[in-house]
Amino acid sequence: MTLTGIIQQVFRWLHIPQTIVQPAVMVVAALIILGFILFVVLYLIYGLRKIMGWIQARIGPNRVGPYGLAQTIADAVKLLTKEDIIPCLADKWAFIAAPIIVFVPAYLVYVVIPFGGKGWIAQDLSIGILYVAAVMSMPIIGIITAGWASNNKWSLLGAFRAAAQIVSYEIPLILAMIPPVMLAGTLSLQGIVHAQEGSPWLGVFPRWFIVSQIVGFAIYMCAALAESNLTPFDIMEAESELVAGFNTEYSGMKFALFFLAEFAGMFTISAIAATLFFGGWLPITPALKMIPGVVWFLGKTAVIVFVLMWIRSTLPRIRVDQLMSFGWKVLIPIALLNIAWTGFLVLVS
Repeated sequence: MTLTGIIQQVFRWLHIPQTIVQPAVMVVAALIILGFILFVVLYLIYGLRKIMGWIQARIGPNRVGPYGLAQTIADAVKLLTKEDIIPCLADKWAFIAAPIIVFVPAYLVYVVIPFGGKGWIAQDLSIGILYVAAVMSMPIIGIITAGWASNNKWSLLGAFRAAAQIVSYEIPLILAMIPPVMLAGTLSLQGIVHAQEGSPWLGVFPRWFIVSQIVGFAIYMCAALAESNLTPFDIMEAESELVAGFNTEYSGMKFALFFLAEFAGMFTISAIAATLFFGGWLPITPALKMIPGVVWFLGKTAVIVFVLMWIRSTLPRIRVDQLMSFGWKVLIPIALLNIAWTGFLVLVS
C-alpha cells in the first residue's frame, strides 16, 4: 500500500465523490511531500550551522528560540520579505522560470523514495531508478537558464561551469546506481530494499549492498556531491571567483527556491544512498525489528547527511581542471570496472 492508496481509502471512507477523488489524492499527496521537504530543509540548515560551528570551534546559532532552533525560521521570514529584484536587462520570464525549474525536480524525486515498508512511499514505480536518474538530470536546465537570463558575466560563467560539471558527473552517478540494480534484479526502489533482506552474512554483516558495493558507494557519493553542487565540488558558485555564480542576480523568493533545492538535494542523495546501499528501512539486525522502518530509514539518511556536512565543513574547494579530470579519468573507469565486478558476482551467485 502506497501513500496515494491510503489517501484514496480515506476519501472513500469519507464518501468523497469519485469524480474528484483522483485530483484530490494528487493534491493532498503533493502537499504532504512539500510539507516534509520544507520541514527537512528548515532543520538541515540549522544542523549544518551547528555542525560547522562545532567543527570550526564556533558556537553556531543560539539566540532565536531555545538553542537557536528558530534561527532558520527567522532567516526564512527575512528572506521572503526582502525585495525581489529583476535586473533591467534580464530576460524577465526566463529569469522567473529558472528557480522553479531547479526546484521542481528536487521535489518530484521524493515521489518514489521509500521511507518505510507500508504506506511510506508516494508511488512505487517499477522503473524507480530510471525515474530518479531522469529527474536528477533536470536542474541543469534551470541553472543554464538562470545564468543566461541574468545578463551577467559571472552568472553565465557559473552556468557554463555547471553544465560541464553536471553533464560530466551524471555518467559516474548513473554507473554507480547500476550495480545495486543488477544485484536486486529490479528497477523498483522498494524492490531493491527487499532484495537486501535475509539472514546476516557470516552471522554478522547485514545483507546490505554496501558490503559488496563499497567502491560503488564511494563513486556514488563523489558524483552526488558534484551533482548537488556541494563542497568540495561547488565550483559553479565559487564565491572567490564568480561572486555567487549562476544565482548572483537573484534575491528574495527566487533565491530561496535555489537555496531550498540545494538542501532538498542534500537529503535526496542521502536517502537514495540509504536505499541502494544500506537496506533502506531494514533494521541492522532482526532483533531490532520492533523499531519502525521509517525510523531506521531516517536514521541512516541522517548519518549520511552528517557525513556530507562534515565534508563540507572541512575540505577546500578543488580547481575546475581537477574536478573534470577526476570525473572522466578516475570515477568513470572505476565505475565501469565495478559494474564488471558486479556482473561476475551475479554470474557466480
